[in-house]
Amino acid sequence: MALKPLHDRVLVERVESDEKTAGGLIIPESAKEKPAEGVIVAAGEGARKDSGELIPMAVKKGDKILFGKWSGTEVTVDGKELLIMKESDVLGILS
Repeated sequence: MALKPLHDRVLVERVESDEKTAGGLIIPESAKEKPAEGVIVAAGEGARKDSGELIPMAVKKGDKILFGKWSGTEVTVDGKELLIMKESDVLGILS
């Protein structure tokens, strides 16, 4: 990996959405929205308090997460389209 996030940032790879709806309708490519789910590819070490004490990250590499629709900045690393975002943009961890 050529990019390591710093502080409280994470690098996320989007998870592709289903081709069909629950009712069996096929969704055309032009109507699909970018998914708001992803897998953390890399994570920083965490933020720091004013005293210099490290606040550990609540997420880690490999976690499947849910994030806001407009969260993060798109970057291309090793030919893959990824998102880099702050840990606070992560809405939750999917199990």
